[in-house]
Amino acid sequence: MECLGPITASQLAERLALPISDVHIALATLEAEGQVFSGRYRIPATDELEWCNRRILARIHRLTIGRLRREIEPVTASQFHQFLARWQHVSSGTQLHGADGTLQIIRQLQGFEIPASAWEPDVLRRRVAGYSPEDLDELCLSGEVVWARLSNPEHRVRPTRIAPMSFFLREDTDWLIAAEPAAVLPENYSHAGREVLDALSSRGASFFADLVRATRRLPSEVEDALWELTAGGLVTADGFENLRALIDPKRRRGEGRGSLKRPRHAAGRWALVSRSATALTTDERTGRHAEQLLLRWGVLFRDILARETVAPPWRDLLPILLRMEAKGEIRGGRFVAGFTGEQFARPEAIDLLRAVRRSQIDTPIEVAPADPLNLVGIILPGARVSPLTDRLKPVTGDWPLPCGADGLVRTQRVPRPP
Repeated sequence: MECLGPITASQLAERLALPISDVHIALATLEAEGQVFSGRYRIPATDELEWCNRRILARIHRLTIGRLRREIEPVTASQFHQFLARWQHVSSGTQLHGADGTLQIIRQLQGFEIPASAWEPDVLRRRVAGYSPEDLDELCLSGEVVWARLSNPEHRVRPTRIAPMSFFLREDTDWLIAAEPAAVLPENYSHAGREVLDALSSRGASFFADLVRATRRLPSEVEDALWELTAGGLVTADGFENLRALIDPKRRRGEGRGSLKRPRHAAGRWALVSRSATALTTDERTGRHAEQLLLRWGVLFRDILARETVAPPWRDLLPILLRMEAKGEIRGGRFVAGFTGEQFARPEAIDLLRAVRRSQIDTPIEVAPADPLNLVGIILPGARVSPLTDRLKPVTGDWPLPCGADGLVRTQRVPRPP
């Protein structure tokens, strides 16, 4: 077996002129010692099980991975950005539709934190054709989708419209949200915020009116407290209309002097961010993050993680990704030129990369600063554009450029003036 590659028991019995029963016994003994492995190693596969020496099988595996990596022709950074626009359904003709399309976009972007005020106008509307807020409300109220801040604020919480929020599927709460919440420091929250937090901890999920009665504070104070706790990653709600009302004060309607009613359709309850009792190991949690990042970007390498606030560090992801490549679940190689380190891709992403490279289309892509595809200064050349930027000043230079007074990042070639 040290001199042969994959071989069946009958072929080995014929080669050695031994009874087939004795060969089976010998192979089972060697397998128990870890010297040979059984499986199906050749294409087309034979009906009979094959056997191969452990060291020879390891060499075959290394050579196969090396051959697969050499088959890949890397694309440029510009072509990769074109690929991402199609992969994330931003390019024209690739948008999704309806509630199912909204759910697929959330599944792809879950765990990515975006300013709360930018989710619907700048992200979902560009990926879902004919986007309707009712579709998102339906997903939230049905319990399929949850929204919350996932990263822990390091300093005093200042509730603003740009507070980072993320959508995610309820079934993925186990690995996206840390099992232990960050310590709530009294100096990080106002008195009203701590009272509302205590009320939710003791009473459980509560409607807005219940919180007003429990804390005996003005509705406006409870409103500010909920916004503060939401920005701190401690509180969420059944529906997204609750958060819309906090983001846009114009959605509130006042009735009577000193009173502040909730919006007419904000019927959801407020609750603490739930944390699963299921204990996941570090490797399990990192593995789920690796799968999610591959789903979001298609092609994964260290530089692409620059805007990932809750993802594990690359040094922890790399062993998991190498293991996935060894299992044949993903492909490794040089997919995007100009970046150092290991790169990995989903099989279907490789086909789309090839299609983008063959098309040679350099269509301008317009994304908002908060959009995940705002990769200026990360993947694309140029100065980085903060995701918190509302308006961008026109700049002239090599592509891609933040330009236009409409607050959009355009990745198109603009010649530098002489």
